Amino acid sequence: MTSDSHSVLLVTKDTKISSLVSVMLLPPQFELTVCADFNEARRKCDERNFNIVIADFAEGEGTDFAIDISDSLSTILLLAPAEHFDQISFKVEGYGILTLTSPFDQFYFYNMIKVAIAVQYKVQVLSSKAIQLKQKMEEIRLVNRAKMLLMQGKNMTEQEAHRHIEKEAMDTGSKKTAVAEIIIKTLS
Repeated sequence: MTSDSHSVLLVTKDTKISSLVSVMLLPPQFELTVCADFNEARRKCDERNFNIVIADFAEGEGTDFAIDISDSLSTILLLAPAEHFDQISFKVEGYGILTLTSPFDQFYFYNMIKVAIAVQYKVQVLSSKAIQLKQKMEEIRLVNRAKMLLMQGKNMTEQEAHRHIEKEAMDTGSKKTAVAEIIIKTLS
């Protein structure tokens, strides 16, 4: 995350919570969106990715919402009533959801926001690496398929097919994947 601003979605029907969080998460460091309806919040999460999503328990509706969006890249904080904290925390921790008691101490809440920011940085780094690995695997798959077609169609050895693809890429100033795609189209 290169930006110093963090997008935050707060989902709560409790005006005390929304007022308190609004005072703590101020621009320009935070871009806060407050939503009182969980269905509307689901739509907002479908439309864009928030760095941090804070959901109030709201008689279990917040727990269901947090679990529903847990596949997103957002760091999710669930505000749970103190009397049910252990049970709720146990239920959601397998989804990567952080829980904190509600009502909350402002200092504790701010520290949890700092934890959520740190987690968000790590999620984005890992997500970027996963995308790079996927691209690399796709490149390898394409080149290997092209080599196999050259070996079958042109009676080349694997080394000859590999050299052919590399030489063609160098001669044309193309990437090996572009050469592999042409070979696959021609020999398939």
